[in-house]
Amino acid sequence: MTPSDAPQSRWSDLGRPPLNVPALRRGLLRPGSLWTALDVVGSTGSTNTDLAARAADLTEGTVLVAEEQTAGRGRLERTWTAPARSGLFFSVYLTPENVPAERWGWLPLLTGVAAATGLARAAGVDMALKWPNDLLVTVGGEERKTGGILAERAGDGVVIGIGLNVSLRADELPAPTAASLALAGAVSTDRETLLRGVLRSVEHWYGLWRDADGDAAASGVQEAYAAGCATLGKAVRAQLPGDRTLTGEAVAVDGDGRLVLSTGDGREAVSAGDIVHLRGVAGGLT
Repeated sequence: MTPSDAPQSRWSDLGRPPLNVPALRRGLLRPGSLWTALDVVGSTGSTNTDLAARAADLTEGTVLVAEEQTAGRGRLERTWTAPARSGLFFSVYLTPENVPAERWGWLPLLTGVAAATGLARAAGVDMALKWPNDLLVTVGGEERKTGGILAERAGDGVVIGIGLNVSLRADELPAPTAASLALAGAVSTDRETLLRGVLRSVEHWYGLWRDADGDAAASGVQEAYAAGCATLGKAVRAQLPGDRTLTGEAVAVDGDGRLVLSTGDGREAVSAGDIVHLRGVAGGLT
């Protein structure tokens, strides 16, 4: 890994300048803040993998940012790649010691709420959530994925990674269903502003959830997630473990963070699976 603090590389790409590490540290590593350490590397395979490997030596609130990820991972072992400095690729380490472990499953959903609300303020773009871990924006009248979240147990805590397309042009998108904040008409694509906005929002929502002992309803996280979840109210197809498929209307996110589907046979809660939004009665993919 190569630190990106070096001033001689600061203006190597005026369109996509490197992050200003000292400025980020000054703004985020304050007394009493959740954030205790922040490093930026020029390139790495995966910030999640890097933090997980060091989990035994980390303090809560450690942040690792990469200007480029060459082997970024999403759910179901999907890859996440993008041009250098075109997005935000970072992971944080959290240790919610007072929260029962069975409630830790809310952390990726909480991070989704925090990212969506933080980006809506910092970028001026309407954000939506696709259960369980995608960040959506609207481009050309269609909801498209601009970011994703991956949470993994590591040591005594959880590593949570966020990948976000910021300045990608249409010809740089990895898939027709992808998007970037720039393509969604963001008023700001300054990555330092966006990163500060997201991390401060994570600190806010994590504090509410932790102070409520991980109770998603009491902390307001469950209500906020449901309010911003584009999956609710839609017909969906869930590809479940064991090659089982379930189709129905997404009607709720329950107290355990599971997606509740209403099917012809009643209601069923889904805790893990690949969700596809369907369009209309015919069920075309969105």
